[in-house]
Amino acid sequence: MDTTEPAALLTALGEEYFRVRHTYDPWNATLLGLDEFDHLVNDPDPQADAEAAAALRSVQQRADDLDPRELTADQQVDRDVLISLARGAATDAEDSLWAANVSADGYVSPQGLVFQALPVMSAAGPDGTDAYLTRLAALPRMFGALAERYRSEIAGGRTPTRVGVVNAIEQLEDYLALDDAEDVLLEPARAASCETQAAAIIGGQVRPALIEFLRALSEDVAPHGRPDDRVGIDQIPGGDQAYARAVARHTTTDRTPEEIHQLGHDVLAELEAGWSAVGGRVLGIADPIEVRKALRVDPRLRYETSEQIVQGARAALDRAMATLGEYYDGPPIPPCDIVEINPVEAKHSAMAYYRPPALDGSRHGAYCVLTTLPRERFRYEYEALAFHESVPGHHLQLAACQQLDIPRYRRHLDIEACGFNEGWGLYTELLAEEIGLYSGDVDLLGRLSFTAMRACRLVVDTGMHHLGWSRQRAIDFMRANTATNEPNIVNEIDRYIVWPGQALAYMVGQREILRLREDARARLGSAFTLTQFHRRVLQYGAVPLSVLAATLGRWTADEH
Repeated sequence: MDTTEPAALLTALGEEYFRVRHTYDPWNATLLGLDEFDHLVNDPDPQADAEAAAALRSVQQRADDLDPRELTADQQVDRDVLISLARGAATDAEDSLWAANVSADGYVSPQGLVFQALPVMSAAGPDGTDAYLTRLAALPRMFGALAERYRSEIAGGRTPTRVGVVNAIEQLEDYLALDDAEDVLLEPARAASCETQAAAIIGGQVRPALIEFLRALSEDVAPHGRPDDRVGIDQIPGGDQAYARAVARHTTTDRTPEEIHQLGHDVLAELEAGWSAVGGRVLGIADPIEVRKALRVDPRLRYETSEQIVQGARAALDRAMATLGEYYDGPPIPPCDIVEINPVEAKHSAMAYYRPPALDGSRHGAYCVLTTLPRERFRYEYEALAFHESVPGHHLQLAACQQLDIPRYRRHLDIEACGFNEGWGLYTELLAEEIGLYSGDVDLLGRLSFTAMRACRLVVDTGMHHLGWSRQRAIDFMRANTATNEPNIVNEIDRYIVWPGQALAYMVGQREILRLREDARARLGSAFTLTQFHRRVLQYGAVPLSVLAATLGRWTADEH
């Protein structure tokens, strides 16, 4: 390939980004279904962060240096997306906020990522088995280096939160209490006939390393944990600047924490009329505060069994698939599995998440849902959740993305396009109401509660990380403004503490997609259709919100 030509250089830079990004974060690569990185574990050493950041900045700079006039319109989009993705990933590596946030979180904690990603990798075939066993054998070294990294961070003043360390300790204790039959790290081996080899590595090497890592957390890290009134990332050296960068990275906008904080309050005020209207129809109660209280205490609105949660998720997904043509006119989409979140993840997990399919078809996309403690789970929340994570939400979004003729670094829901990814998910919760997918008014109250939760995120995330809020103040605020249950509130707040800025992406992204939809409707008039709009939104894959606005602006201008 002649990489001196702008188009060829852009292609090469995209491949370089893809390789650097997923070598640096191989657990996320596994969750994305990219098996070529399955033999790797992440390197907790600061030097690995510095090398990844430098490589990503180099990609960003060289892409920025390309003259867009020498590229086609689609290649210009590729360039803009690559610059944004590389910038965000470089910022993440430079700030390394995960290292100052010991936790059990399945997306930012190396420990949590092991328990989420390793069980779903494939060990099939000689290459898969070799990658799996190689990865298991590398875990003791990884956890030893991770303990040393945490000690180093503390010595430099970047202390973790007490609650994050407690959650990490609990997760390790829960895992170590499992016997071989329950061991989630053996899951790939059970389908690949290498269980004896894997069990020997886990029993002889991995578990002893985890016991030592647990000791390090308990004795060396926990005593330095920041108390609950100092959970914000602004409490560590450089935290204010790092939070500002995290906000820009996750929202892909230039909004300030103050603007986002106020937006959250504004959206909550807008939702009060909906609480009154639907609450009046369902409960005969018009006071929004009393509506939320009534929902929490009504035993009829709780599940009785885990099977009911799975059945409800399947029913919602089936309804969405049956009406697919009303809002989507693209190629057929593959199946979406319903999967219960594994017991090691469950205690500190969000209510649900989407797991992408493997590109080779060996693993379907999956709506992963929390089914433990069903009597604490509210029925009215789970339809909105299903639509967000499966169809018309993330499963449809990714299915459309993976069928596009675009560079492979853009064929995944890259976390660096979080505003678009999660904005689409939240947008589809509203779309589901507009096209009649909810079973009834009580489920619409669940949608209202989830929308309110995303508005609360704008307030409490900026509150804790920028305005000095305590953990308890954030919990109290979410309890007052949503109808979700207490365990979910606590898990949500603890997630925001250790993943600064990410929770802002949902509402910021949804509002932008809705703004662009209304702009398109106004410009196109009677020619506007939902299927047409959604095709245009999804046609470039996961993109920064600014790129989405530009591409939709060009489309409506051409059509108009």
